[in-house]
Amino acid sequence: MNVFDIFKERGFLEQCTEEQRVRALLSKPVTCYIGFDPTSDSFHCGSLVPIMALAHLQRHGHRVIPLMGGGTSMIGDPSGKTELRQLITVEQIDSNSAGLKKQFAKFIDFSEDRAIMLNNAEWLRPLNYIEFLRDIGRHFSVNKMLSAESYRVRLETGLNFIEFNYMLLQAYDFLYLYENYDCMLQMGGNDQWGNILAGTDLIRRVTGGDAEALTFPLLTTASGTKMGKTEKGAVWLDGEKTPPYEYYQYWINTDDRDVGKFLALFTFLPMEEVGRLAAREGADLRQAKEVLAWEATRLVHGEEEADKARDAAKALFCGEASVDSDSVPRYSVEEKRLKEGIPAFILFADSGIVKSRGEARRLVQQGGGYVNGRRIEEFDEMIFLTDLIDGCMLLRAGKKKYIRIDPVQGRSS
Repeated sequence: MNVFDIFKERGFLEQCTEEQRVRALLSKPVTCYIGFDPTSDSFHCGSLVPIMALAHLQRHGHRVIPLMGGGTSMIGDPSGKTELRQLITVEQIDSNSAGLKKQFAKFIDFSEDRAIMLNNAEWLRPLNYIEFLRDIGRHFSVNKMLSAESYRVRLETGLNFIEFNYMLLQAYDFLYLYENYDCMLQMGGNDQWGNILAGTDLIRRVTGGDAEALTFPLLTTASGTKMGKTEKGAVWLDGEKTPPYEYYQYWINTDDRDVGKFLALFTFLPMEEVGRLAAREGADLRQAKEVLAWEATRLVHGEEEADKARDAAKALFCGEASVDSDSVPRYSVEEKRLKEGIPAFILFADSGIVKSRGEARRLVQQGGGYVNGRRIEEFDEMIFLTDLIDGCMLLRAGKKKYIRIDPVQGRSS
């Protein structure tokens, strides 16, 4: 299949310059790129759509360029922001770029020139400002730039002049890659549509050539939350920031309505299998979530860690510690409290698994407090609704003392 049709079938496509032209371009090997500003030393789940798109492109014979924004991140992209991004140092930008490159290697093969990791700091930082304005800036209409959604929204809260230059720099990236790497297609999130089109227009004005643009949808979950975000914060690809077990739990707790969409976007399973899994209902849908969680965890952390996370999750439903066992006492907690978060030592004490909050503090500090088989490291760690597995969670004190926590709409009991 043409990878363009793969994108349409799996839900990657939001907009493109002209469908027939883009499909024709992708009918033969071509060089494509996506830019990533290194504002952190790790990606989070919200970055997986463009990363998976690059992986699909490569699997279909195209050369891909993940472009680190070592130059553009010195300014900060105003897209999707209501205020100026915090500026970070050159040293931090370069350190972040090194961390992100390691994560790309889990999805993309950089051998034999099949992919090229570039950093726009190489050509943006040395730019002479006056020459840049003369050679590049003259091709941009201020009126047209202000009509772009990323700028128009910011005009209400205040658009900094340094941010106003971002579109020029991103467009120049595309021109540079077009001229030096024969790059014909830029992709990105749909909030980048105006910036990407500015690049295609600049290429046409400067070289007389044609280049194409394609954007992905900006994902939110069925419940309305931003992809890759929980009450605890971002779900990171870095195992130090988000351990493999917690990463697995993020996917296993996917809203029923999102299972099919996420299987299509975040795994390489054939769409026939995705359709079969997504069609399951009730308790059988749990198995589809397990497949999603295992596949997603395997891609980031490897098969061994995915197996460990799956086994740990299943262990909660087996034997003496089974959350379905009548022998395990239960405690009901108001759902609103779990949404806001409850400190671990308070939840342990309120549930009655220990006698007091002081005892709960000591239990956790001595390494004896567990939530869903995971040891609690800090006595005041917040426990949220997202810690539920199949609608409940299991607290353990020591080796054999368990209690099941069930969320309810009314008061805790």
